[in-house]
Amino acid sequence: MMQVTGRVNPCRRLLGLGLLLLAGACCSSCASQTESGEDAEVTTRGSAEVTARLVEIRGEFPENVNYDYAFVMKYEVLQAHRGGVDSDVIYVGHYNPRKPRAAAADERVEQVGGNLVQFRAGDVHRMALESPIDNYFMGGIIDKYFEEKSDPIYWAIWTNRVVE
Repeated sequence: MMQVTGRVNPCRRLLGLGLLLLAGACCSSCASQTESGEDAEVTTRGSAEVTARLVEIRGEFPENVNYDYAFVMKYEVLQAHRGGVDSDVIYVGHYNPRKPRAAAADERVEQVGGNLVQFRAGDVHRMALESPIDNYFMGGIIDKYFEEKSDPIYWAIWTNRVVE
């Protein structure tokens, strides 16, 4: 039968304390860390690059998976990194928005991508853009903002999620 003496091995105590400190350091660095959405693709593709908040998705994405289209969404520009984006509010067309950006490219539109999985109003995206959309995409465009905007529609080439 083992006898319990009440003493803890000093090495075991130090090991436990070290693990606690390491776990605390990891958790606090993760909590304060932000992901800017910057990568080699978003910083080199397109003629413009912005970080913007998705303000609104007007309407529903069509459910017909056989229909390839661009869906226009409304953004508030938080930072223009490069290119000629001079407005605080922009309208951006995303190709087949039901698909994660990494799976959106196909034989029709090969040059789109990113790490964004799902579009949600309020989220922040870092995007590489071209303008106007008609110069880069010759397909169906669902634009529920056609009556309220005079600015061009931007074409989203690369869309990454930003974690604030």
